Amino acid sequence: MTDRRGLLDHLGLHRPELRAWAMYDWGISAYQTVIMAAVFPIFFNQYAARGMGDAEKLQWFSYAQTVGAVVIAVLAPILGAVADYKAAKKRFLGWFMILGVGSTSAMFLIGQGDVLLACVLLILSLAGATGSTTFYEALLPHIASEEEMDRVSTAGYALGYVGGGLLLFLNLAVIQDPGLIGLPSGEGLTPEQASLPTRLGFLSTGLWWLLFSIPVLRRVPEPARAIETDEAVGANPFGIAFSRLGETLRELRGYKQAFLMMVAFTIYNDGIQTIIKMAASYGDVMGIERKHLITAILIVQFVGIPCAFAFGYVARWLGAKRSVLLGIAAYAGICIFAYWMDTTREFYILAILLGLVQGGTQALSRSMFANMIPRHKSGEFFGFFSVFEKFGGILGPLVFGLAVGAGRSPSSAILSVIAFFVVGGAILLFVDPKEGERAAREADAAVRRVPG
Repeated sequence: MTDRRGLLDHLGLHRPELRAWAMYDWGISAYQTVIMAAVFPIFFNQYAARGMGDAEKLQWFSYAQTVGAVVIAVLAPILGAVADYKAAKKRFLGWFMILGVGSTSAMFLIGQGDVLLACVLLILSLAGATGSTTFYEALLPHIASEEEMDRVSTAGYALGYVGGGLLLFLNLAVIQDPGLIGLPSGEGLTPEQASLPTRLGFLSTGLWWLLFSIPVLRRVPEPARAIETDEAVGANPFGIAFSRLGETLRELRGYKQAFLMMVAFTIYNDGIQTIIKMAASYGDVMGIERKHLITAILIVQFVGIPCAFAFGYVARWLGAKRSVLLGIAAYAGICIFAYWMDTTREFYILAILLGLVQGGTQALSRSMFANMIPRHKSGEFFGFFSVFEKFGGILGPLVFGLAVGAGRSPSSAILSVIAFFVVGGAILLFVDPKEGERAAREADAAVRRVPG
């Protein structure tokens, strides 16, 4: 028992609420692997957008992601401030989760050539996923101490790789051999029959996400309500939200390090998100077979499990900031490798390289930011973080789509992503995490706790 407790402590999962929190990563990561990374992009190209040219497919897919990112970028800071004032982070998490689960499950209904329906459901599901993640991440500074933050955040990403990889593996098995569960297989199938295993995969993703949302909603306590000295308990929450947002925007110089972190993250995450979202589509138009595309994404997941945990240990030695910079440098190298890639074997090597750095870089970015924000404004600040993150999700795919639409080859377009890593990493060099933590704790000391 002592050894087990020691292992859980090293992994950042030593308390029930920490394990419950991390299980949401397990659930929602199935959306990331099946919908965003592996199965849906190929389904979109080969089924929903059937009849379109390769460039047109990439443009529709990248523009749909852009719209979904803009929607949540507008809503996240406002709703985050409301959730802080009303102590309703878990409630908002649940509402966005239901939106995401419902729209993801509804992808089962997409027919051949239904590109508009596919785009609408992608937009709604992306809003649900990113919205719920905003409030999920806002719970992190309330359940983990400053010393635990890196380990807990990387543990969440590692469990996400397990959960997302496991469901992707099950879906991959059924897609490659539908007869395993009694589905029609062989020659002479109608488009609806041939697509049934994939569409059932979308339905299973929604149900998986819903199931593993239960622990965080049941076991993680809603953070205590805290209001500032100039706020009334019974005020209009949206009025308070806009007031807080204006105040925060005016006072960002007081949170200079958190602001610099958001700017840096926006830029280098632009590159990360472009690679995650466009990898399968990129491989598809480069001629990589579907089974190899999905298997490569699966490799990313399972390589990422130990590597995400390993980044937590590396952060103890190098510090979170240096560890993130190491990951950013690796991503720039990955882009160069992707430019020269033209075989299935090289696509598998690319998948291994991504698995080494993907989860750890994002997890430590999250924990660095969580340590530099006032806990009583975590919903609001993670709302801003989501805005910055989504702008990172907007620009990369948009630039990629515009580059392809302008006649550049996909391999040439991928080189443009390097600029995001270079600029983002350069700004991160100026972030002082210790100063950011000091400013956040001073702000928390000035609030008053109220019941309910």
